Amino acid sequence: MIASDDVPRVTVITPSYNQARFLEGTIRSVLEQEYPSLEYIIIDGGSTDGSVDIIRKYESRLAYWVGEPDAGQADAINKGLARASGKYVAWLNSDDVYLPSAVSRAVATFAKFPEAGMVYANGIKIDEAGTPVAWPKYGQYSLLDLLSMRIIHQPTVFMRREIVEAVGGLDPTYHLLMDHHLWIRIARVAPRVFVNEYWAGARDHAQAKNTSQRLDFAVEARRIINEMAQFPDVAELIKQHPCQIEAGLQIFGASYLLADDQAALALRRLLSAVRTDPRSVQRCWRLMLLSLAKALNLQWAQMILYDLRAHVQKRHYIQVRSQGKLLK
Repeated sequence: MIASDDVPRVTVITPSYNQARFLEGTIRSVLEQEYPSLEYIIIDGGSTDGSVDIIRKYESRLAYWVGEPDAGQADAINKGLARASGKYVAWLNSDDVYLPSAVSRAVATFAKFPEAGMVYANGIKIDEAGTPVAWPKYGQYSLLDLLSMRIIHQPTVFMRREIVEAVGGLDPTYHLLMDHHLWIRIARVAPRVFVNEYWAGARDHAQAKNTSQRLDFAVEARRIINEMAQFPDVAELIKQHPCQIEAGLQIFGASYLLADDQAALALRRLLSAVRTDPRSVQRCWRLMLLSLAKALNLQWAQMILYDLRAHVQKRHYIQVRSQGKLLK
């Protein structure tokens, strides 16, 4: 179908490299969106695990694909963006999935908020088998929130292509937080709109970067703040809210230390965050309790905290679905 104002084209890009066991699920979740003007691009980095055979299985339904070495995930996505013709663009990594109607819900949000530069929603976390294991919820984040390392669920993000082009796309020198770096640059020039729905699932597995390179995230987070401080408007915001931003960096780093089983160090970082900005305790109290339970090897306490979080998250997920905000 030809794109029109009523049915604007959406371009989805999947960067892929040696993720054959998850790739077909990703592809199907895009192609089964039933959105009538969808342009799908796959940029494979020269996989050797059978990924190319899977891509070829669906190539008649792709706008473009290529299999060649690249300089990493950001470089691959930028290649796709250079080919994109959609009014709106997004990328879906080769181990993640869209939930039904994600694309149409994103387009409907842009129609409701035509000034938005990007829209995003809640997402779920799935395991290697695709079973939901967590249902984190997000919020309407300001530029200050993003500088304080409030993280957005990347697979749910859709952006206006002209805004992405205006800010220069992804910075390929970032390998872990290239998405957050982009959100901040978009936030400087255009509104963001959060929708209290569930649009995508991010997969947790041993080879995922958020698992295999945990401790490098905090390094890139601080680099983002240092680089963005070169812009006068951001510098002024940092000057006005130094404690909140520093506490956010500490909490962000502590979350990865905790995931890396460095509970005692994570707890020290969290206590430092609260000393820096006492208001941050509202954001990190659960992490503090969990870090303490892990540091003391109180497995029963860890289980209670994990179960409580899962219960609260899933209750919100069920409530949203029961209100008709998650289309089947």
